[in-house]
Amino acid sequence: MRTILGIVVSCLVVSTVSTAQSGPNDARAKEIFKELIEINTTDSVGNVTKAAEAVATRLKAAGFPAADVQVLGPDPRKGNLVARFRGTGARKPLLLLAHLDVVEAKREDWSFDPFTFLEKDGYFYGRGTSDDKAMASHLVANLLRLKREGFTPDRDLILALTADEEGGSFNGVDWLVKNHKDLIDAEFAINEGGGGGMRKGKYLTNDIQASEKVFQDFKLEVTNAGGHSSLPVKDNAIYHLSAALARLAAFDFPVEMNEVTRGYFAQSAVVESDPKVAADMRAVAKSPTDLAAAARLSALLPFYNSLMRTTCVATRLFGGHANNALPQLASANVNCRILPGVVPANVMDKLVEVLADPAIKVSYVDEARPSRPSPLRPDFVQTVESLTKALYPGVVVVPVMSTGATDGLYLRNAEIPTYGVGEPFADLDDVRMHGRDERVGVKQYFEALEFQYRLIKALAGRP
Repeated sequence: MRTILGIVVSCLVVSTVSTAQSGPNDARAKEIFKELIEINTTDSVGNVTKAAEAVATRLKAAGFPAADVQVLGPDPRKGNLVARFRGTGARKPLLLLAHLDVVEAKREDWSFDPFTFLEKDGYFYGRGTSDDKAMASHLVANLLRLKREGFTPDRDLILALTADEEGGSFNGVDWLVKNHKDLIDAEFAINEGGGGGMRKGKYLTNDIQASEKVFQDFKLEVTNAGGHSSLPVKDNAIYHLSAALARLAAFDFPVEMNEVTRGYFAQSAVVESDPKVAADMRAVAKSPTDLAAAARLSALLPFYNSLMRTTCVATRLFGGHANNALPQLASANVNCRILPGVVPANVMDKLVEVLADPAIKVSYVDEARPSRPSPLRPDFVQTVESLTKALYPGVVVVPVMSTGATDGLYLRNAEIPTYGVGEPFADLDDVRMHGRDERVGVKQYFEALEFQYRLIKALAGRP
């Protein structure tokens, strides 16, 4: 197999060039970013099709043939953009994936309108800035830049900007795989889920996401005959549920390490400034795992805890039907993020055991969709390492398992290896995606733009 490392080295001859020299691309990317942020693409009232069509207009205006730019999907509000940058065809295509939909954001919960693009104090604010419209704008701007430069890749570059990654009715990548796989079929894909981690401004690791935990919701339900609130009894549906949830809150699933998570902790120890934390990282990376070290890391950072074990947490509560009536129903949603290889049925059995109340019925909400980890291709990893060394000196490249879910699972199950890489560096202690006042650093945004440009060019360069 011909390695692409030689291509990378030639590309990096000019690696000392400042990202500021790509000024026109910076301005274009920011313009696209702003446009996407200010299009509401939530599941409830948003319109992903509008965002996809805005990008399609830009691509066609830049000279992409109309036949190579499509907006398609089964829902009029949830169109997916699929565009093809034609190459020589010497190698199979490279898929560049980002999602356009975002989670809900209420104005009253934010310090400002979440759908107004705001630059303030060195940050870009708005719903979707970190998940996932920064990456979408990077991919679009960089393809436009390559088109303008007359670049001819040795493989087709396929851009897919999709719907329903954050939830909905599977109108996005899942639908494309089932109905139009020919449009997105590729040797491998670049997706979200990776990127840089920093703490107190210090860049630490550049992550390659090669696997992810399995998303599974469970419904907990207690029913009761109820009655008048003036005649309370101990057999109360809300009491049953609340007591069981307290037992769940106190429970931790066992530590289970795999190749990717061991690699993450081993590499992260290299750049960890606290020697005690670094020692614990090395201890959990070994086999057998040091459980005392795992406990300390779990207490230190929720992310570390989630990397090492399956997690289940109550996320929604429902109960009662009147203020003056004993509840006839109490229910909760418990969201589990299951380690790859762990059987969801075993997780359900453990939940039943921990809840320890036969009055509580536990059932699945939809079906879990596990996916196999993507193999860590040496050529791909070496490319990322070379670019990281050039643009982020001292930063270590680490494999990572996402604790959340991405559309990579559909691609992996469709035999398209998928790697999350190249997202802007973000503070490990200030994670705002899906939360209030979501933001991304201005400096980090433009650094990631340049990183993605060089990565795409290296992965699709002609010999």
